[in-house]
Amino acid sequence: VQLQACGGGLVQAGGSLRLSCSASGRIFSSSAMGWFRQAPGKEREFVAAITWNNAWTYYADSVRDRYTISRDKAKNTVYLEMNSLRPEDTAVYSCALDRDSTGNYHLNSNYDYWGQGTQVTVSS
Repeated sequence: VQLQACGGGLVQAGGSLRLSCSASGRIFSSSAMGWFRQAPGKEREFVAAITWNNAWTYYADSVRDRYTISRDKAKNTVYLEMNSLRPEDTAVYSCALDRDSTGNYHLNSNYDYWGQGTQVTVSS
């Protein structure tokens, strides 16, 4: 499976961006897809996740109510709609696939495949 993320860019604080992550190969009903981000000098952190079958969603507290994760099964694509962006949201955002998920969506070690990352920069 290969993951291709896109949609990053430069935006002013308060603005919005929409990230996309397209997956080649089969995604199982037991899979989950997640978004993580890593800012310079910081560890990678969980942002959001969605279960492929039921579209149950999970968010980090820092982005809840501002970000929305969704998926399109027909397109094998997951989206991350980011609103009310803040300078502290600046990071490289990566999508990841947990092929046979058993939960704990916030743990990056659970994910089997990773996309290359897309830069999101929020100016103040």
